[in-house]
Amino acid sequence: MLYSSVMTSVSIPRFGELLAPYISRVPDGTRPRFLALLERGAAERYRMWAADLPEHAAVLLECSRAEDEIADRIEGAFALDEALRTELYAPLPDATRTYYDAFAPYSVWDQLRIQANAERQGANAWRSIAANHPDPRVVEVLHGCSALEEASADRLDALIATHAPA
Repeated sequence: MLYSSVMTSVSIPRFGELLAPYISRVPDGTRPRFLALLERGAAERYRMWAADLPEHAAVLLECSRAEDEIADRIEGAFALDEALRTELYAPLPDATRTYYDAFAPYSVWDQLRIQANAERQGANAWRSIAANHPDPRVVEVLHGCSALEEASADRLDALIATHAPA
């Protein structure tokens, strides 16, 4: 479930595996919507990092906006059957706690290293969903979400390379 980052000794979770017990609890057709809720949790996490590192808030808040944009796009592309809303939201608190707990032992800069990798994992997840989706319009949305994830990862990598303590 973990692998070591090449850049540091930080163990970076494989978030898909870490969150699989929660993702698997939502009805099949709602999984992209559940991932969108997790994106909103990541957006909140970026806002917390921006408060911790106010001198870098512009970059971190740009990443936060990208997470919210991803969630908006997914919510627009995948309709929600309101009868499934309770099942969709039920595992969210535990999933969010698990996600936040993965960062807890680390310094803020190591947390950002983990998040940069998590963004790339997220990009791969959207591509995986796109590869199996029959609607070309939804596939385009998913690829756009992958691009947003990768842009955030690149912003974090640049921020870390320029400002993180060695």
